[in-house]
Amino acid sequence: MAGGFAIDSKDKEYPAKLTLRVVVCCLTAAMGGLIFGYDLGISGGVTSMDPFLMKFFHNVYEKEAHIKSSDNQYCKFDSQILTLFTSSLYIAALISSIFGASITRAFGRRLTLITGGILFLIGAAFNGFAQKVWMLIVGRLLLGFGIGCANQSVPIYLSELAPPKNRGSLNMFFQLSITFGILVANLLNYVFSNLKHGQGWRLSLGLAAVPAVIIIIGAMLLPETPNSLVERGKLEEAKDQLIRIRGVPNVDEEFNDIVAASEASRLIQHPWSTLLKRQYRPQLAFAILIPAFQQLTGMNVITFYAPVLFKTIGFGSTASLMSALITGICNFCATFISIILVDKIGRRTLFLEGGAQMILAQVVITIAVGLKFGVTGNPGELSKSYAGFVVAFICIFVAGFAWSWGPLGWLVPSEIFSLEVRSAAQSVNVSVNMIFTFAIAQIFTSMLCHMKFGLFIFFAFFTVLASIFIYKFLPETKGVPIEEMGAVWQSHPYWRKYVKPQEDRKAPKGSEFISTC
Repeated sequence: MAGGFAIDSKDKEYPAKLTLRVVVCCLTAAMGGLIFGYDLGISGGVTSMDPFLMKFFHNVYEKEAHIKSSDNQYCKFDSQILTLFTSSLYIAALISSIFGASITRAFGRRLTLITGGILFLIGAAFNGFAQKVWMLIVGRLLLGFGIGCANQSVPIYLSELAPPKNRGSLNMFFQLSITFGILVANLLNYVFSNLKHGQGWRLSLGLAAVPAVIIIIGAMLLPETPNSLVERGKLEEAKDQLIRIRGVPNVDEEFNDIVAASEASRLIQHPWSTLLKRQYRPQLAFAILIPAFQQLTGMNVITFYAPVLFKTIGFGSTASLMSALITGICNFCATFISIILVDKIGRRTLFLEGGAQMILAQVVITIAVGLKFGVTGNPGELSKSYAGFVVAFICIFVAGFAWSWGPLGWLVPSEIFSLEVRSAAQSVNVSVNMIFTFAIAQIFTSMLCHMKFGLFIFFAFFTVLASIFIYKFLPETKGVPIEEMGAVWQSHPYWRKYVKPQEDRKAPKGSEFISTC
């Protein structure tokens, strides 16, 4: 592999069955996505609830309640303090993902996930019982620390545990869990917004404790991955675990490659600086650009602020929450398409089809919103058919993301890193994701105010760039063993100039080949 170990053949396959143990473990670990998805869905709905705005952001509530039809409707939610409530979480997630790399490498993927669940549970309590804005912000920061730990450990855990030929589908469980969390959050926002006592927002925020408890208990029951056990010197336990999860008695070939990878990784004293070396250029490029483009598609604008967005362009309060729920259902259901197809048609095809679908939907939405809402955002009487048309194309956009950039944005970076830099590279991936998530969450209402319906074209432009990047630079990685990804880069017409040809030489104990990379 690049920076790791040579392979006899690109078509090399380890003997393995898709065991029930692996499926259950992957489903359980993927529950780490629940906390991320729940928060993505809950914040936008809560910030559109009048009782919440009245208590914590009274100026925003007054501005929204008394805005005139002649005023710019696009600007009625423009408040940097309000968006800080949403975005502060992602700065915390950025910080914890950096420290999470060291925890993941030294203590294993499972402990990192447990830590994330505990932090998220405490944050949910702060938010649910909040009386002042500072309590909201502290709660959001704690939630962010939890999400950073989960996003750091879960994709790696899934990629390491899954058999190569099923790695794509099993890794998709993480994105499925995220979309399920979004769907549950949208549903609860819709139900709790109708509570007469006006405390529905407390229930929406406080019930984040439920997925946190699920994650903590689930992670305690999970086995550690063979890769992590080998990395920490527990060779006998690692081999026994590998036999159990692969469902076959002879795992010597895969085990030897894992041991060899671990031997090489121990020689890497500074994985962060090692990641900057020339031979890791492909992985570093994807660790930075894939999460950046994932956020610049504009999907999180829909996820974070769907109720705010729908309310801004003429939907009533309840109708905006219902529309957000509809897009949440679409997001969840479309993810199953990716699970079914990712290991059959591959990553590139899904990326490119999803990108084309998203671009088309963004252009249609821009035209529809521009014609009806103009530059003031005042649509007058909004017919059900026109509203349905807008929601339908938003769903088309959401579906395209849900079976392409959503799950693949986590899958591809997690499967291409060699063991010696895997934790550090995943931290880069999560950190870039959180940086762009924070930026978009923080400035979205200002962008909507100033760019108006042109906001969709802004994101469409970056979706075009993202699709071009995938077309030119992403090799197909379906079915390639995670410890043997080096041959993919060495055969790519662009990346092979960075990854040196592998040369056979004496390998560390337990391995057969070491590359000169």
